[in-house]
Amino acid sequence: MMGWLKRGRKKTADGADAPIVVEGARKSGGGRTSNRIVMTMSVFFAVYAVMAGRLVYYGTHQPEDNGPPAGRPTAARPDIVDRNGEVLATDIKTASLYAEPRRIVDIDEAIDKLATVLPDIDYEQVYNRLNSKAGFVWLRRQLTPKQEADILQLGIPGIGFRSEKRRFYPAGSTVAHVVGLVNVDNKGIAGMEKWVDDQGLAVLQQTGLATANDLKPVKLSIDLRVQHIIHDEITQAMERYRAIAAGAVVLNAKTGEILGMASVPDFDPNNPFNANEKDRLNRMSGGVYEMGSTFKTFTTAMALDSGRVKITDKFDASHPLHYGRFTIHDYHAKGRALSVPEIFIYSSNIGTAKEAEKISIPEHKEFLTKLGLLTKMPLELPEVATPLSPAKWTPLNQMTIAFGHGVATTPLQTAVAGVAVMNGGIYIPPTLLPRTEEQAEAVEHRVLRAQTSAEMRYLMRLNVEKGSGRQAAVPGFLVGGKTGTADKVVNGRYAHDKNFDAFLAAFPIDDPQYIVLVIIDEPKPYGGWPATAGANCAPTAGAIIRRIAPMLDVEPEFGHDTQALLVSYR
Repeated sequence: MMGWLKRGRKKTADGADAPIVVEGARKSGGGRTSNRIVMTMSVFFAVYAVMAGRLVYYGTHQPEDNGPPAGRPTAARPDIVDRNGEVLATDIKTASLYAEPRRIVDIDEAIDKLATVLPDIDYEQVYNRLNSKAGFVWLRRQLTPKQEADILQLGIPGIGFRSEKRRFYPAGSTVAHVVGLVNVDNKGIAGMEKWVDDQGLAVLQQTGLATANDLKPVKLSIDLRVQHIIHDEITQAMERYRAIAAGAVVLNAKTGEILGMASVPDFDPNNPFNANEKDRLNRMSGGVYEMGSTFKTFTTAMALDSGRVKITDKFDASHPLHYGRFTIHDYHAKGRALSVPEIFIYSSNIGTAKEAEKISIPEHKEFLTKLGLLTKMPLELPEVATPLSPAKWTPLNQMTIAFGHGVATTPLQTAVAGVAVMNGGIYIPPTLLPRTEEQAEAVEHRVLRAQTSAEMRYLMRLNVEKGSGRQAAVPGFLVGGKTGTADKVVNGRYAHDKNFDAFLAAFPIDDPQYIVLVIIDEPKPYGGWPATAGANCAPTAGAIIRRIAPMLDVEPEFGHDTQALLVSYR
């Protein structure tokens, strides 16, 4: 090092060493270093300037609609099948039409050609899409194979097809309210389709793990044969009685399974353009109504189960019951004292109100709560309404609730409570999934004494033999039931010209296997009969029982003189 310094030094005139060479070398090296620093800083400034510019651009501009990634298929869904394996919902392959606007040569010509295959095409909307700077725009999702073939033959440059999955419902509207439907991206938005998503399918789809081969079918408790009969009978009833709606449900009295449930008007999930219209509501689980005299079933059961009323007791129903400025009348007034069975088959409001007076208001509320009539019912369907009841019950509230006015519940809740009254006193939560009797035992609980249930079955049968339910009688089958005809509440007042009718039935009533509930909303008089439940809901329930009993292996029982009829049922 010292030698290098010595070689770089130069003698001055006075012989002293001068650092010329060393100084010159130092100046030269410092200049190159400065240049490198300037260049490096310039590069960094340029890079950061570009990055900042891009950030500003993305922060102030909307991203272009480039559609889903090219290789991303529509998420798969599992099949939904009935209890016998019949397919209720499945995926099918379909094609969706897209365009690349930058490749469209003549927008007007392209739209004119597309309109020959898709006559309902929105010209302005499609023009705006094709005139955009987007690299990808959807034009129509889920085309039919014929539409795809016809558009291909048009030879329009800049458009193409992407393979997708579409949900197909073989049963159409028959089971629409139960199965539900999906949106255009195959996501469940109603019914059991939404329930399936909520069980983890949505997460699998988001992570890309939902593949068609790995998804096992989802089996429901629904029996498609029963469902078809229910749907057919209530559709006929709505038309026959010129009603605004009708519905029915069939429950297994031993397991709580829903074998069939329908509400009309409904919709076709394959073309659900009107599914959101108000009158398409699933009235069986999504609507709440005052159920009228069907509630006398629960009042009578409550009174008998308390031990304070015996089936042999009588109550004075000779005069209307006055409470403050309100008066309670009987629709079929007898003008005398009535026994408990007479109160039931004559559907006496006065007698039923007096039965309820034997029970305290807290006990009354507790009893209806045990039957699940005052709280939201647990069910797989998302479309379940919450019952309405007074915040504070007065003695007048208790009397009117006793005969079905003042509390609004869903028809399905009424049917489920009816199961408990007639199956020996056991409450079983309803389900749309298969359930064995052993599995039902794990979720059920007793709400009535077995003796009370037996007495109620006697009253229900008596009502079909001699009371308001006579038109529900089915030769060969022991049917029991209770009618309910309620004035509808319109704008906060009872409308005497608009009824909500219901009939709660069980068969065979000596050992109920199935519960049937039929409702008809705003029926009109028919065939000389008034628009009451005994004239419309009872015969509709009878028609359903007549058709479903043989296929559910409920054996008809005829006397020795009716063996020929027995053969005809087999």
